[in-house]
Amino acid sequence: MSTKPQDQAADEVNTSRRSALTGGAGLAAIAAAAMLPLAASEAQAAPAAKPMRKTASTITTKDGVDIYYKDWGSGQPIVFSHGWPLNSDSWESQMFHLANNGFRVIAHDRRGHGRSSQPWDGNDMDHYADDLAAVIEALDLKNAILVGFSTGGGEVARYVGRHGTKRVAKLALVSAVPPLMLKTADNPGGLPIEVFDGIRAGSVKDRSQLYLDIAGGPFYGFNRPGAKASQGLINSWWMQGMMGGHKNTYDSIKAFSETDFRADLKKFDKPTLVIHGDDDQIVPIDAAGRASAALVKGAKLIVYPGAPHGLTDTHKDKVNADLLAFAKA
Repeated sequence: MSTKPQDQAADEVNTSRRSALTGGAGLAAIAAAAMLPLAASEAQAAPAAKPMRKTASTITTKDGVDIYYKDWGSGQPIVFSHGWPLNSDSWESQMFHLANNGFRVIAHDRRGHGRSSQPWDGNDMDHYADDLAAVIEALDLKNAILVGFSTGGGEVARYVGRHGTKRVAKLALVSAVPPLMLKTADNPGGLPIEVFDGIRAGSVKDRSQLYLDIAGGPFYGFNRPGAKASQGLINSWWMQGMMGGHKNTYDSIKAFSETDFRADLKKFDKPTLVIHGDDDQIVPIDAAGRASAALVKGAKLIVYPGAPHGLTDTHKDKVNADLLAFAKA
């Protein structure tokens, strides 16, 4: 306990305050005080601030799943469906380009992926297609161009199969999984079930490492001789994958590999563009891009020589140009 007289203690406090005022903190305080009248007059002269407005970024499906979406630009709508195990961020290069060129671009995170809900059940192509329909209907999109990458291509195909094309103007399949990835008696060009069993086993053992291995290897072709890997792309792929639910991304392996889209493709009755790389190690072009183009009447196939599965990043300038030309045609 201090034994100093009260007057002496008060004098020391005042002296300390005077010292503070002559230091940097004190000068800052004086400067701030001097600005108060100016700030007050500016505030009075400024127009009244507009009230805050909440902008919706999710829709809720009939089975209670929240689906996150982004909606940029204005003009004819282009709707993007992403690949496994990614989310709508994987389309950012195409969305940025097309929104800057007069189109309204919309992309959602598939159920169980990204910022959408992670339901235990319903992680299948029928639900994916219905969720896409829910987004399109909630935003009342008409004359839309649907673009699906990889698993998203299956989602788009199943959407047409279940909901038709009354709201659709054009369709694009990019490195897409249709008609059927799995090797069967009537689909001998598909991949054996052991390939997908291996992905499932890797997901259970160490999902994080599996995603690093896929992104750092065959997805972008970084395992090819002389390839220069982008750590940024690898990190982005891994991050998007880990945002998805474990059960959801696990179930989705069956959805993208075993769903037969041949009947859905035969219902395509709008101009269709198919883009595929001929060095796609994930979804081989003969069993996918070329086979889909053969099933869709009048489809235009563009083959990217030497391009890997993830060509929306590795060949994004060409993809952007081709999609823009297709949209404007």
